[in-house]
Amino acid sequence: MENGKSRLQQAQEDVEDVKVIMLDNLNKADERSGKLDDLEGRADQLLEKSKAFEKKTVQVKETQRRGNKKMKMLFIGIGVVAALVILGLIIFAIV
Repeated sequence: MENGKSRLQQAQEDVEDVKVIMLDNLNKADERSGKLDDLEGRADQLLEKSKAFEKKTVQVKETQRRGNKKMKMLFIGIGVVAALVILGLIIFAIV
């Protein structure tokens, strides 16, 4: 006998302690499972948003590229017209 308790009582108390610990562990595992499900849902949403963002950036990039091409063509056109005017003035001045 330890401290006035029989071995059976001591074993029952030990089993009760282990039971409390196991129930606590099960509750924690259940909470973790819920948190993991929530995290997985958030990850899926983030993936969807990142795909939408990528698609939008490609669209914006194409729009910018077209705009830049138009501006380049406009400047080339203005340069050609200016060169023709200058050439015309030089030829007119010579004649």
